Amino acid sequence: MDIIRILVAIILPPLGVFLQVGIGPQFWINILLTLLGYIPGIIHAIWVILKR
Repeated sequence: MDIIRILVAIILPPLGVFLQVGIGPQFWINILLTLLGYIPGIIHAIWVILKR
């Protein structure tokens, strides 16, 4: 299941984080990072998915 979440995180990082942790601080941080730059959003999303 993590493989699917990682693929979703590469395409749309906030959705990958949402599928892992729901709406919470990590989700909002990821939205902010994705708005500031797509690559930081991807890195954060993959980090959140692999951490849990």
